[in-house]
Amino acid sequence: MTSKVIYTGSLRTEAEHLKSGAKIITDAPTDNHGKGEAFSPTDTVATALASCMLTVMGIKAEDLKLNLKGTMAEVTKTMEANPRRISKVEIVITFPEKYSEKSKKILEHTAKTCPVLQSLHPDMEKLISFNYL
Repeated sequence: MTSKVIYTGSLRTEAEHLKSGAKIITDAPTDNHGKGEAFSPTDTVATALASCMLTVMGIKAEDLKLNLKGTMAEVTKTMEANPRRISKVEIVITFPEKYSEKSKKILEHTAKTCPVLQSLHPDMEKLISFNYL
């Protein structure tokens, strides 16, 4: 088992990662009866995509002896009403250092092969951009 999720009431859940004990709280968004006081479940999906991309790029960067520390991803999620679903995720990844053209291509390819991206529905629009110094 990977995690345990408990509904704590008032449209909130608490998820625990069983191996580490780390916890995530989700709250329904304000446009769907919630308080919006924490990530919504769909926020976690969009954010997981950015985290996955940064993680696999970090693995590749270690192999290439590149410093990725401080690389940032800005995430924008767009919802569709009928049926209610994530229709678009926009991610802008900004790197704090200069890299060769070859390294840029490798990092971008690596990001675009992350497991979360490969798992998302093909109808979901995914706009990924990379900003370099």
